[in-house]
Amino acid sequence: MKDRELTRLLQTHPEEGLEAAMLAYAPLVKAVLNRILPQNPCDREECMADVFVSLWRNVAKLDHTATPLRPWLIVTARNKGIDRYNALRRREALSLDDGLAETLGELAEFDRATADAADLVGALVAAMAPPDRDIFLRKYYLLQSGLSRGRDRLRRQLTEKGVYTHA
Repeated sequence: MKDRELTRLLQTHPEEGLEAAMLAYAPLVKAVLNRILPQNPCDREECMADVFVSLWRNVAKLDHTATPLRPWLIVTARNKGIDRYNALRRREALSLDDGLAETLGELAEFDRATADAADLVGALVAAMAPPDRDIFLRKYYLLQSGLSRGRDRLRRQLTEKGVYTHA
């Protein structure tokens, strides 16, 4: 069936025209969409339906301008496929944002746990006797050396309180 006959059939008997158009051009449209949307056959089929609905809606303009159907369907299938691909990517990006929110929640819990440990370290340092506290503060806050005794004492106290220490 020639394009002119098919466009006339689509205008006069849309159901028969769509059936004839799908018989003639469905493999072509499917091949174009397979290259753009290879992952999910449901997305391809839905996009293919969109292409033929678009053909049905634009048939009068195509007939008036004598536009050949094959190139028009190829371009329309490509554009609809790209639109669907971009929509799917946006949807995936949203699901990544949900994962990011979960990760941020975990980080907030970690920050609270770290803050609790920092508060405990601060309390233990404040409870040290003056020479040990001064030595410890000089070593870790003023970056002066020679403080192994205070560090060992703090490590022992942290271990007694159940706080994990490095070696």
